[in-house]
Parts: sequence; structure tokens; C-alpha cells
Amino acid sequence: MAPKFLIHAAVNRTTITGKPEGSWFPEQKISVEEALEAYTINGARAAFGGDQRGSIEVGKLADLVILDQNILEIPAEDILSVEVDLTMVEGEIVFER
Repeated sequence: MAPKFLIHAAVNRTTITGKPEGSWFPEQKISVEEALEAYTINGARAAFGGDQRGSIEVGKLADLVILDQNILEIPAEDILSVEVDLTMVEGEIVFER
């Protein structure tokens, strides 16, 4: 599943079609920052790969995406409109829009 769908679900607590109205268990919403950490560095640590993945640092594998909008600065309900401009895996560009 695309990361933006999972980040949207964690932040907005709705499906990609906006269901349920008002969100599902709204008390479980997390911030965009928390969702990004969960998907990146915390996910890498949970898979025992935090020394190689999960953050942009010298010596780590360059697995990353560049988005057309900064999801930290847009309204949370607009996360689904974000498009991927570029994807890198181990420092190699594998997708470019």
C-alpha cells in the first residue's frame, strides 16, 4: 500500500474515500510528524534496520521519496492529493515523474 494512504489513515482516521464521516476513533489520530516517524525511522528500528535505513544520514542507504508538496505544511485532509516526484532506492533513482 502506498505510504500516503497509510499516513492519511493514521492522521485523519478515515479511508481514502473519507469514511466514516467524522473519522474512525478520532481519539487515536496522530500528528503528521508522528506518522512520518512511524513510517520511517521507527519502522526501520522495528525491523532491526535503523542503522541502515529510516533517516537521511551519511552512510545510510538512500531510500527516499520527494513529494510535490510538504505534507508538514498542508492541511492534513490534503495528504491524499500529494504526488511523488522522485523515488530513490539505495541511492539510485527508480522513478521520476
